[in-house]
Amino acid sequence: MIGERMQLGENLLTALSVLVQHKLRTFLTMLGIIFGVGAVISMLSIGAGAQAEAMKVIDSMGLRNVIVRENDLPDNELYTIREKSPGLALTDIDGLRAVVPDLVAHSARKQVRTDQIIARDGRTDARVLGVSPAHFDLTHIAAARGSLFDESEDREFRRICVLGSRAAADLFGYRDPVGQPVKINDVWFTAVGVLAPQHLEGEAFEGVKLESVDTDIYIPVSTALKMFDFQSLASELDEVVLQVAPGASIGSNVRLVASVLRGLHGGLQDFTVVVPEQLLEQSRKTRQIFNIVMGGIAGISLLVGGIGIMNIMLANVLERTREIGIRRAIGARRNDILVQFLTEAVTISGLGGLLGVITGFLIAAGVSLFSEWSTLITWASVVLAFGFAATIGLVFGTYPALRAARLDPIESLRYE
Repeated sequence: MIGERMQLGENLLTALSVLVQHKLRTFLTMLGIIFGVGAVISMLSIGAGAQAEAMKVIDSMGLRNVIVRENDLPDNELYTIREKSPGLALTDIDGLRAVVPDLVAHSARKQVRTDQIIARDGRTDARVLGVSPAHFDLTHIAAARGSLFDESEDREFRRICVLGSRAAADLFGYRDPVGQPVKINDVWFTAVGVLAPQHLEGEAFEGVKLESVDTDIYIPVSTALKMFDFQSLASELDEVVLQVAPGASIGSNVRLVASVLRGLHGGLQDFTVVVPEQLLEQSRKTRQIFNIVMGGIAGISLLVGGIGIMNIMLANVLERTREIGIRRAIGARRNDILVQFLTEAVTISGLGGLLGVITGFLIAAGVSLFSEWSTLITWASVVLAFGFAATIGLVFGTYPALRAARLDPIESLRYE
């Protein structure tokens, strides 16, 4: 065992000394491996980052949720539509609950038009949203300080609000907002909580506009509908979130919800249904296409690298034919020659793989820096890419090593 380790160490040192003698040729040979491994790592890091970001977005929407949003239409179309449909309303929720048995939770949302939002230390241009208390659970919104409002406070039309992290900073700086007054238009509210920051990258996900809670202010939906004025043609609600029971089919429930709403809206489709589960599946398909394309590019680079390794090893066998004959003459076996040249091939691919890993890290960092696209490098991607590189060296180095091992010692000694 000790002798085998010593021989392996000697083979490795010999391989390194041979490669150092031909630095430029070795580096050019490794380029295919470097680019291939770099492409694999950067591809996997971009895919992992996209998956993590997608899960964050879907988590904010709720995987089992069905989101119904009022269509944004010009006034001239609304005049015609309002003759048949009042738009989204609280009565729609009652109708859906009566007909769709798989709905286990629901919330309503209405945005308030604001002229001013001020507090003791500042002002903000945050959105003000009237929401049902269940909205926080359905969209996984948590309070970092203070508390959220509940059903009793919604029923009592309480003038309380929960601030997004940026809205709280705009209004109160570094002071604790909990218990402090906030004036929205001409109505005074008391801040009861501050939401945990929610950082979503990008403005849209699979064509659906993203909304961060950081710049929002939440008030009870009953208070919003009672205390503020809205446009005459506006619907009572902007959005309804419905949660489907675990195990129930999302697709069949979406079709039933859309059918019921069309019936309640005079046969008009004046709403849009967003299904987070379908968005996640669409995102996965997009990533699969991306991975196939990038995997093809990485595979071609590794193939080119492997051909380069075979080429340089065949050249080495030709250049060192006399050396091989001398080693055979003093007692080296065919297996010793085979292992030596395989060690050299794997060393080339291993060094290329190491440089490729560094290149992959740099590419991922560059993508994250310049495109603001989240990337995530995992140890699994590094091991996978490096393993590919070593395998390429072993596979493409086998033929030159066999050719070296099969050389006739006498003919090799005569070679000039």
